[in-house]
Amino acid sequence: MSVVRGKIIFCEGKQTSLDFRLLNRVVENVLTNKPTIVPSGSKFTFSVFVQGYFSKEGATNQQYIIFRDRDFDAKPTCNTALIPLNSMMLTHRACIENYLLNADLIHNYWHTKYIEKRDNPTSKWGHGDSPGLEGISAWMEEAAISLQDYQTVRWALADLLQSSTTRHQLKTTWTGGSGKLPSSLALQDCQRQAVELINRFQKAVGTVTPDRFEQSLAVYQQQFCQEEFWTQKQYLIWFHGKDIQKAMQRQKSQYIALDKFFDWALNQIDVNQYPDLIELQDRISSLQ
Repeated sequence: MSVVRGKIIFCEGKQTSLDFRLLNRVVENVLTNKPTIVPSGSKFTFSVFVQGYFSKEGATNQQYIIFRDRDFDAKPTCNTALIPLNSMMLTHRACIENYLLNADLIHNYWHTKYIEKRDNPTSKWGHGDSPGLEGISAWMEEAAISLQDYQTVRWALADLLQSSTTRHQLKTTWTGGSGKLPSSLALQDCQRQAVELINRFQKAVGTVTPDRFEQSLAVYQQQFCQEEFWTQKQYLIWFHGKDIQKAMQRQKSQYIALDKFFDWALNQIDVNQYPDLIELQDRISSLQ
């Protein structure tokens, strides 16, 4: 059995995912003892994957970082920092795409491809020159405006999910797990404990109500209507990047394909522009 040594960073997806490739950019400036980046599939199976990985590789007292998209699992903080959630570190922006949706980057990519086409007639580029920074910024903002109501609803639903009580699950035992027997195995005592479990479960799920949803919806409606939300482009932090990407392609289907742009942008992005990514780099460096 091989033994895991060195720093381990777990991320979502596969080796072709944006998460894995962005992490490779983040660790470029880690000069000594570079980490191993391990794509781990879905965020919902992280804990199982990590336990299985270290068990298989024979690791003991291994230090590692789990890094993933924030999505709607936590609100962005006022300071641009990583967001801890259980044993994981979440992005400040909603997802990796949010870091790449940058008007300057899109313009540079578009103009670069246009110049390549001009200098090489065999190039298959068919989008002409960039509409310019103002045109691209307007494209992004128009897409975000079209998403405003949808993102409001998504965040209102997230508020219900983020309540610890709504994550309560009905279990098949009250002892902590199989192999831990209750003090009494009599049917009457077991039945009483089961009824208590059911009552707690019903109370927990009872907090998910249309009224609570409407209350949260009103809060986000007000927040996303604030002038500074748009002038400061806060939608690039709050609105999910995958949704913005899809809305942009829907609004201007004749424009460039953003998936191909992302491939290019990952090699161009300056991770030092983002304090949370700098923090991630420092955390990786400090691992023993």
